Parts: sequence; C-alpha cells; structure tokens
Amino acid sequence: MRFVHLAVAAALALTACTACTANKEAGPSLGAKPAGPSGAATQALPAATIELWHGFSTDAEVKAFEQAIAGFRQKFPQITVKAVKGVQDDQITQAIRGGKAPDVAASFTTDNVAQWCRSGSFQDLTPVIEQDGVDLTVLPEVARSYTRFDGKQCTLPLLADAYGLYYNKALMKGEQPPKTLAELTALTKKLTMRDANGEIKVAGFIPSVQYYENSPSHLGPMVGAKWYNDDGTSAIGSDPAWKELLTWQKELVDWYGYDKLEKFRKSLGDEWSAEHPFFKGKVAMILDGEWRNAMIANEAKDLDYGTAPLPVADAKPDLYGSGFTAGTVIGVPKGAQHPQHAWELIKHLTTDTGSLVTLSNALRNVPTTRASMDSPELAKDANFATFLEIFAHPKTSTLPASVNSVFNQEAFAAFMAKWEKGGVADLDAGLKGVDKQINDKLKLSGG
Repeated sequence: MRFVHLAVAAALALTACTACTANKEAGPSLGAKPAGPSGAATQALPAATIELWHGFSTDAEVKAFEQAIAGFRQKFPQITVKAVKGVQDDQITQAIRGGKAPDVAASFTTDNVAQWCRSGSFQDLTPVIEQDGVDLTVLPEVARSYTRFDGKQCTLPLLADAYGLYYNKALMKGEQPPKTLAELTALTKKLTMRDANGEIKVAGFIPSVQYYENSPSHLGPMVGAKWYNDDGTSAIGSDPAWKELLTWQKELVDWYGYDKLEKFRKSLGDEWSAEHPFFKGKVAMILDGEWRNAMIANEAKDLDYGTAPLPVADAKPDLYGSGFTAGTVIGVPKGAQHPQHAWELIKHLTTDTGSLVTLSNALRNVPTTRASMDSPELAKDANFATFLEIFAHPKTSTLPASVNSVFNQEAFAAFMAKWEKGGVADLDAGLKGVDKQINDKLKLSGG
C-alpha cells in the first residue's frame, strides 16, 4: 500500500468536513449504555452485523484482510462482519454526511485524521481505550501521533509505511550506501552515466521533487525539518533545515542540468509497473517505501539490491537510521449503528499480534505493535527488516496532523518544483511565501 503517495492525489474530499456534523442518523456513541466493552463482558455483546469499509482492492489484499478478520469471528461468533472493499476517503466522508456511515472505516492515508477528529466525523476512542485498559505504548509514539488530533484519539494505526533507501548492488560496484547528504551527492555523481552528448543514461540518484516518492514529507526527515509551529502555523520559512534541504537539492539538480534531468525523468517507466527505472537499472539509488520489496519480488525477481536508512544532514548524524512514516488508520465513524461491536473489531485488528502479522506477511507493510514486529512468525528478510528498524527508530517522524494537510503538501511541492527549475530568485522570501499560503488557508479553516 502506498498510503501517503495516494493521499496527495486523491484526498480532496474533506475541504468542508466541518459540515459532517449534520448527520441525521447519529446512532449510539462509543461508551454509551449498554456498553461494557471490557474483559469477559465483551462476550455478552448481542448478535449484530457490522459493516467495515476499507481501501484494499486486489484479490491478495482482500484475502489477507479476511484472514485477519477471521480471528475476530472466532472470538465473537455472534458478530457478522460485512467487509466492503475499495472504499476511498471521499466515500467515507459522504456517507457520514448523509447519515449512512459504516460501523468501521479504514483509510490508507493520515491526511484526513485532523479533519475527522476535529469535526467529530470519527468518534473519539479515548473513553473505550481507557475503559479496556489498552496500553498504547505498545505503539511507537510516531504512530500514536498520526492517529490523533487536538486531544482526540479518533483513529488507531493498522499497518504502517516506512521510507528508506534502495540501491542497486551491481551499479554500486562495491560502494556502501551513503549515510550523509554529502556522501549521497558524491556517490550520485560517481554512479551517473552519460552519453557523448551529455544526456543521462543512468542516474545515481534523482533529486527532483517531481520524481515518484520524492515528496517534501518524505524528504524532510533527512534534515530533521519541521512543518508546523506549536500553534499550527507553518514553520517552513523559519526552520533552516528546509533551506538546507532545498539548497542541497538544487545544487544536485544543477549539476545534472535541469533540462537534461527532466528529459531523463520523463523518459522513465511507470512507477507502478515492471518498467520501474530502478528495476531496469536506470537509477542506482531511490527513496521508497517498504512495499517496494514486494513489487521487486513480483516484477524484478533477479534484481540484486539492498536497503538502508536514508542519508541525513551531515551535521545531524543522530538522525541516521530514522525516516518518514505514516500508514493505514481505522476508526468508528459518527453514525455507526453498532459502535461497541465496531470498537471490538478495531481493537482486534490493531492490537492482536496474529492479526497484524497475517496482514504484514501478506501485504508486506510494517506491523505497528512491538510484539508484532518481534514475532517469530513475521517474515523479515534483511531488506524488509531495514524498514522495521526505521519505523521503530525514536527519531523517525511523520507529517503532523493538520486540517489542511493535502493543501499544505501540494503548496510546498509546487514551490519546490518551481525552485528546482530555477524559477525562484530568493529562497528565503519564497519559503516565507509558502508560510503565507498555509497560514492564510488555516485562518479560512478556523485555525
């Protein structure tokens, strides 16, 4: 699953989510009587059919999700789970607004968590978490942070993505993966191949923000960059880490030559096909998520490759080993007809080790609890284990929740594309301009 990548492309449905409070059929709330979702009392829940909406769509994904649900069915045979596949965030939001919400909804992206929590579109799980004594410290703090907003834990993490460096061992010719940006620059230049006309034949590393997974949110952790101030306003123009990242990026783009790099980039195969340039030996090193391992196993079985954490700022070696993470979130929408039953399913899917291991082994995403990551049943070869370590690293970060998450990311990505092209004369002023865009949008949103 490609959570964050998909989010920026498809999560525009929540721009007015505060209207979600207008739900004609509110339904019972979590913790309302009769409740009793604690200990053996949960076995006494009456028979019911609950509806679970999720984004999994391929046969393998749906099968794996059904296997994870099977354990819940054994625990609660009186509860029938009707799973609906291939559901996107806009459909969830529309259903909540129309009073036809499912009992449980799962999303591939964290971009909408802030809106869902703030508007009450998803119910706060805090009361039942406390009532059942669920210990959220079994999750890394970063996973807890991307599932809550403004004091409300309105979702829980199901599976996670972690981002690191993939490298082609044949093209590396014995070189070790870089640990700093300076090392990445030097190795990129060493590994890049050009023809007699200076056209790029093989790129060591593509620094363009327009290249596949090179979004600002994925690149930012390499320098420890900060997105927001404590009051929710943009920190992009005031945090020197962003200027450091963009300066490094632009210098490497200029070394390639922007026009030559763009010509090469646009000639490359589709990111989600067997024609991916990393599979074809056209790019030596890439930034990517753990799920790329499964794609390589399916599409490029003979590729000799390795994985490592992303390089970091030379002056911040303590960041090495960390990276970016986000993931699938799951919660109880407002209007759910069986919220207590829904909570039991969510608790099972997000805390049961066997369920999480089943999903991870089938989908090759990172399981989120420490017990599932340490399980001997978890399939973890060296290349996949890299991402387990990145996810668990104390300095691994995420994009903090914001009511305008998609807008903010797109505004910054557009600026970075303009910057690398040479269309920004004053970087400091440009970054402050991004601040203004984000802050103006925040004011319009009631921030």
